[in-house]
Amino acid sequence: MNYLAHLLLSGPDPDWQLGGLLGDFVKGPLKGERPEPIEDGMRLHRRIDLLSDQHPAYLSALKRLGPQWRRLGGIALDIWFDHLLANDWHNWHPQTLETFTDHCWSNFRTRQQWIPENAQAFIQRAEQFKLLPGYRRVDIIQRTLERVGLRLRRPQPLADVLPLLRADQKALEHDFQILFSDLTQQAEQFRLGTEQRKPSGQ
Repeated sequence: MNYLAHLLLSGPDPDWQLGGLLGDFVKGPLKGERPEPIEDGMRLHRRIDLLSDQHPAYLSALKRLGPQWRRLGGIALDIWFDHLLANDWHNWHPQTLETFTDHCWSNFRTRQQWIPENAQAFIQRAEQFKLLPGYRRVDIIQRTLERVGLRLRRPQPLADVLPLLRADQKALEHDFQILFSDLTQQAEQFRLGTEQRKPSGQ
């Protein structure tokens, strides 16, 4: 899953949402260096990625791209699924996508001490250019794929997969609906279970 999906799956708590975003920027063991709810969000991020990578609908979507995209197709799929989520946002959240992301960025500004520089740079760019609402547009997805491809250890023309994604859009939408419905339930159970395990008063 990509940025927008992780923010939504993190639930309504701003600390969890920040953790959901930071999961893409902070690697290694979580040692209590940030407030517990933020690290809970990071744990959920990692759980979602693990569940997604093993999910039959995700594997089905990946197979649609063909063997030539077996290694890098997952990166492209995560970005494309944010495109599908952005275009179907009203079915997943009561707020508009613009309102939801604006609230996230505003809440994160009060938590900057916990945000590493690379994540702060992304947040500033995402807010300035309305990046996540922009995921509705195919041209924005193309530029995102191009940038991500250039950042790989061995740069790759990742945007070359875009015609395949567009040609198989209906089937991929079906895969996404199944996957994201399951992930939504799993994320809610994870958040509820985490809160129930905490001592009363926390």
